[in-house]
Formats: sequence, C-alpha cells, structure tokens
Amino acid sequence: MAVEGKGVLGWREWLALPELGIPRIKAKVDTGARTSALHTFRVEPFEADGVARVRFWVHPLQRRDTPEICCEADVLDRRVVRDSGGHEDLRFVIRTVVALAGDCWPVEVTLTDRDSMGFRMLLGRSAIRGRFLVDPARSYLSERLR
Repeated sequence: MAVEGKGVLGWREWLALPELGIPRIKAKVDTGARTSALHTFRVEPFEADGVARVRFWVHPLQRRDTPEICCEADVLDRRVVRDSGGHEDLRFVIRTVVALAGDCWPVEVTLTDRDSMGFRMLLGRSAIRGRFLVDPARSYLSERLR
C-alpha cells in the first residue's frame, strides 16, 4: 500500500553526496538509526576564517580503498553517538546535501570509521522522515547512479 506523496526505498540504495564530490555510494537505509553516518578513514579538524571545519577522506566503494576522495565541510556539531552495540563515540557532525530518487535535500551526517561495517554510508531516519517509506524486503528501488 502506497502513501500519498511518499516514495518507497529499499533497505539499501545508491545515493550521491554532491557537495562532497561523492558521485555515488551504497547506503544502508536504517530506520533504527536516528542520524546518518559516513565512513571516513582520516579526519582533520581545522579553522578557516574563524569557522570550524573538518577535512576527511572517504573510500565510497565497499571493500575497496580506491577511489579515495578528500572532502571538506563546516562542522555543525560534535556529538556523542551510541552505536548498535551500545558503544559511545564522539563524532563530528556536518550538514550536506544527499541526492536520492530524483530529489536533493540537506541532511546531518556524522563522520566515523565504518570500515568493519558492510556499508560505507548509513542513511538514518531523520534524513528520510516525511519523504520516504522503507520496504525492508526490497533493495535498490531508486534509480542507480552511474
């Protein structure tokens, strides 16, 4: 049953982070996670013109260490985030645009090492609230980014 005005996503989808120069990354759509998370393997905070910023490196493809993309963003916040195992971690939070299913909108993303996880990106419920429903039995319902 479809709900008026809401698209449907599968439990995993391809998306882009155009402001970060990431043309495509496979994300796990996780309604159990409040905030979205992006795998970063190196994070360097710095200041530019009095603004707190962060430079970080991303391997957007699962099980690969190429390509390597260097990104920069303003620091929105630093928050303690509890993972699914109950471990707490202080993470940088940025705001960036996500492109998915023919639409673009700003989302908050925490930066963390997800190398041991199956997906380099986690799309949390705050990012999709009011926009999409999730069908946990399906995958890749949005158009795959090339």
